[in-house]
Amino acid sequence: MGQHVLIKDLLAHAGEEVTVKGWLYNQRTSGKIKFLIVRDGTGLVQCVLNKKEHPTLFNLAEETSQESAVIVTGKVHPEHRAPGGAELHLTGLEVVSLAQPYPISLKEHGVDFLIDRRHLWIRTPRQAAILRIRSSVEMACREFLHDRGFVLADAPIITPAACEGTTTLFEIDYHGDKAYLSQSGQLYNEATAMALGRVYCFGPTFRAEKSKTRRHLMEFWMLEVEAAYFDFEDNLKLQEELVYHLVQTVLNRHRSDLQLLGRDISKLEAVTLPFPRLSYNDAVNLLKEKGFEFNPGDDFGAPHETAISEQFTSPVFVHRFPTSIKAFYMQPDPQNPDVVLGADLLAPEGYGEIIGGGQRIDSLELIEERIKEHNLPRESFEWYLDLRRYGTVPHSGFGLGLERTLAWLCGLEHVRESIPFPRMLYRIYP
Repeated sequence: MGQHVLIKDLLAHAGEEVTVKGWLYNQRTSGKIKFLIVRDGTGLVQCVLNKKEHPTLFNLAEETSQESAVIVTGKVHPEHRAPGGAELHLTGLEVVSLAQPYPISLKEHGVDFLIDRRHLWIRTPRQAAILRIRSSVEMACREFLHDRGFVLADAPIITPAACEGTTTLFEIDYHGDKAYLSQSGQLYNEATAMALGRVYCFGPTFRAEKSKTRRHLMEFWMLEVEAAYFDFEDNLKLQEELVYHLVQTVLNRHRSDLQLLGRDISKLEAVTLPFPRLSYNDAVNLLKEKGFEFNPGDDFGAPHETAISEQFTSPVFVHRFPTSIKAFYMQPDPQNPDVVLGADLLAPEGYGEIIGGGQRIDSLELIEERIKEHNLPRESFEWYLDLRRYGTVPHSGFGLGLERTLAWLCGLEHVRESIPFPRMLYRIYP
């Protein structure tokens, strides 16, 4: 038996006899030659089996069903027409476990059928490619922030108060007290930033929105960044550099996965720094020019975000929203207190907001006023007010929605494919 090699590394072993451990994705026969397509999670390899040379193995392969677990051994031959650029000329085949008739065939299936079998759907090349890209994007986020002195400080998932109002919270019983699944780790990030300077948290967040669109999940992952002595401009610069880094990472590490997904790579290659910026007022004027009926002071919906982003090849910042439609902690613009030093980053191609962020209020008096205006329970925020009592400083941060970002990078039609097991309005199985 040859050395165990991952399929993605096969080309580095051209001419050698190696072993691949995986599952039988598909097979076909042409005369006395059988072609087995084997997957191992890193890619697909075509295995060539000659009946004349290996009649026993040929018959064993004949009886091996789709998704059976197999260990194959053979010599690596470069072949540009084969998936991954190499094929394996088999000398050994071991069936570790024979699969029962597999419910997901290689023909087209409806989305409901597939999502009910998400635990099996993720084995297909397309879904596996998306999840590999997801892994790299998560790693790239961490690398980017680590290199800039940010410390990972995990935020709690069970919280005693809402970050942005209670209308979209999942409420739970915490031994007789009301508690909620976290909408955001931001408030806790503000506390850890006052201890560590530059911080981020990265984990699941929950929004009980009665929304059934291609952009929404009930449970999604958010990268949330906060930094002391960071102003609004520092914040926007960090956001655009991070997103540009993610684009370059995916282009450099996953070009073949993007091609498998049918992604128009030129759209990602067109992303350049710095990202364009539009004030809220300019964005409203743009929408009116495009024929939208829009009331100034309202927030943007999906059609509005799409119309704005269509004007640009890179993500675009929309900044200085009216104070009335943004969260209680947003710092008013010193030049115009009716708007906040906040911005949404809209992805191109109609994928919507991928980042929301801004400068936070650092004045104790003003944050007390805002909590009162928003009818929030002050007693739940006493710890948050302490951050303004003991050494308050200007600070800023943002949250990046991982699944929406992935949907854009991969060119997905629906955000449900960007997470291993999506939680949607009427979907909690499996």
